[in-house]
Parts: sequence; C-alpha cells; structure tokens
Amino acid sequence: MAHPLTDKTVTRETLVDVVERSLRSEILGGSYAPGEYLPPARELAEQYGVTRTSLKHALVRLAQAGLLETKHGVGTRVRDYERHGGIGLLPMLVAAGAPGWIQSIFEVRTEIGAVIAVRAARHATAGQRARLDTLTGDLRDAGSADEAQLVECEWHRELAVATGNRVYPLLINVVLDTYLRQRQVLRGPFTDPVAAAERLEPLTRAVVEGAPSSEVHEAAVAYLDQTGRLMIESMSSAGGDE
Repeated sequence: MAHPLTDKTVTRETLVDVVERSLRSEILGGSYAPGEYLPPARELAEQYGVTRTSLKHALVRLAQAGLLETKHGVGTRVRDYERHGGIGLLPMLVAAGAPGWIQSIFEVRTEIGAVIAVRAARHATAGQRARLDTLTGDLRDAGSADEAQLVECEWHRELAVATGNRVYPLLINVVLDTYLRQRQVLRGPFTDPVAAAERLEPLTRAVVEGAPSSEVHEAAVAYLDQTGRLMIESMSSAGGDE
C-alpha cells in the first residue's frame, strides 16, 4: 500500500473541479469583493462553458468551504471569509497564492510553533523525547529532499502531541496539510538533509533536555524563522522558473 503522503496516483479534473478552482481563484484574488453578488447562474454557466448543474455543484463546494452563501430568490454572494472563515481555508489561500497571506501564515507558524515547543519541553514523556531525538537523526539520514520534508513533518506532529493538549495536534495537522499540498515549491530547507538536521538539532536538544522556557522559545523562533525564510525563497525561485 502506498504511503498516504507519497502516493503518486493522479486524479483527472472534472468540469466541476475546473469551475470551482477558477471561481475560488477569482474570489481569493479579489475579483469579487466580500458582500458582492456573483453574476446570475445562467451568465456564469455560459462564461465557463458548463451546464447550470455543473456550476451548481461548484458553487455548493465553495459554499461548504465558507467562501460563498446563497439566498434563494436573491443570489449567491461572497462571504467575508476573513471575518467569518475558519482555519480550514488556509490550504485554499496558499494554493491560490492569495496576496498577503503567505507572509502572514509564516509569521503565525513561528509564533504558534514556539508556544508548542515550550509546552512540549515541559510536558513531553520520556518516550516522546526519545522519538523527537530519533526523528532528528532520521532527518539527517534522509535520502532526498522529499523524504526529509516528510520526516520533519512527523517531528512537528510528535512535538504537538508532546504538549499533552489535544488541540495542538489538530492545529498542526491543518498547518501541515497546507504545507504538504505545496511542498514541491517549499523544498528549499531540505535539499541538504544534513544541513536541515543541523538547523533542527538545537531546538530538539532544548525540548528533549527540558531547557528553560526562554531557551526553548529562542531556539524555536530561530529554527522556524530560518526555515520560513528558506521556504519563501524557494517559492520565489519556483515562481520565477515557471
């Protein structure tokens, strides 16, 4: 059975998928402002060259994602997703390259990651500390950037579990889902697995040894800021190559 994170199975896009993606990009890109009504269904269906049934399915998906709301007899309008949306929108925002969101996501990644590291250093069990140490070694021994990325993701999952708080792992799962969908353009910090492990080592040591909170926080911010910068540089390079 293929690993869920490395399965290369290709799924073919349907017309509904294409319409959903196009409308999502327009909404997140600002073509339709919050509160603005979309054109009538007939007009949109003609614009995209699909049936009204296919259009309806795409609109339902976007409504379920929290981007649209439909009032029968009135029309479909864009929700103020920044005010009312949830963290589940992050993968969409990153995939769409929504302006201003990438830097904000990395800032929150550092802030939340540091809090998680500090709590994990206080509450991790002996087994969890050993697992973090082992994963850091696995990162050093990774045979490729892809493998290194997946190992580092598991390190973050283990760190979140080590906090003893059930909400942090769920939050990290959303962040990692966002990351993994785009990991091919975020591989910069992992092209050299040995260097990646050396960057992570000070944070691992601080958590595993239960260092004072200030030291753990400093190590976490240093690691997350540095890897964040490398990921953003990687994204910029990938964009320039397209």
